[in-house]
Amino acid sequence: MLSTFLGIFLFLAESGPSQGNWAAFREFWDHYFNYPGFELWKFINLGIFVWVLVYLVRKPLSEAFKAKRDFIRAELIKAEEEKQQALSILTSVEAKLVGIDSEKAAILKSAREEAEAEKKRLAEQSASEAAKLKAQAEGEVARLASVARFQLRRFAVDESLRLAEEKLRSSVDDKTDARLIKSSIQAIGGLN
Repeated sequence: MLSTFLGIFLFLAESGPSQGNWAAFREFWDHYFNYPGFELWKFINLGIFVWVLVYLVRKPLSEAFKAKRDFIRAELIKAEEEKQQALSILTSVEAKLVGIDSEKAAILKSAREEAEAEKKRLAEQSASEAAKLKAQAEGEVARLASVARFQLRRFAVDESLRLAEEKLRSSVDDKTDARLIKSSIQAIGGLN
């Protein structure tokens, strides 16, 4: 771009009225600035291109970089908050782990005490149940003994009556029977 403008400028300058100054300028230009491998116009062209590119792209790129920077900043803040939360959770878990041995010992002690209390309660309950069963058995034995005594008395009375009857039957004959009947009738008041 620049070389085109410069080329046109030099062409017009050569065809102009004073060629002496321009010829010296052109020689100076060709010797120092148009040196093969080091053409200044290429660097000037590149500079203009980069400047135009920066000028045109600077605002969208700066906005994009700013948005990306804000996004990264938000992500870093979020990561820091998550790190703090994780550290607080870790601290609470470590505190629980420190206290877990004492808590375990307390739970085991409590369980042993409850087991002992339950053992004593069961022993007392068993003794109470045994006493109740013993009292029930003694009551049942007393009732059965009472029934047995009553049945034994009844049996004794029945046997006594039977034996007395046998004895009377063996000692009472027809004469004695008639005399007993007569005396019983007179005791009632006689026959009318």
